[in-house]
Amino acid sequence: QVQLVESGGGLVQPGGSLRLSCAASGIIFSIYTVGWYRQAPEKQAPGEQRELVATIIRGTYTTYGGSVKGRFTIYRSNTNNTVYLQMNSLKPEDTAVYYCSARLGDMFYWGKGTLVTVSS
Repeated sequence: QVQLVESGGGLVQPGGSLRLSCAASGIIFSIYTVGWYRQAPEKQAPGEQRELVATIIRGTYTTYGGSVKGRFTIYRSNTNNTVYLQMNSLKPEDTAVYYCSARLGDMFYWGKGTLVTVSS
């Protein structure tokens, strides 16, 4: 059974930082492309598209969504089967539910999400 369990969300002031973690089990983590997507709290209805935040393939090749480039950093530990998202210079528009993902070919898995709220 595949499980992706996110942690690290919470309330932070604008300009602050948070680090999200996603622990994976039930997959050979090292061969998966893993990453983060997000969805605004008011857009949780079925069919609403999730926005790409960042992904990292087996090694260190990374991609970032345009709105987070230069502020967020994704990295992974294949030893600990965990992917991280370091978020700096947070803005109110970063407020969202952040979902961990794991993809290999046609197989795609999601975590249940962790809420990040950026507010003063």
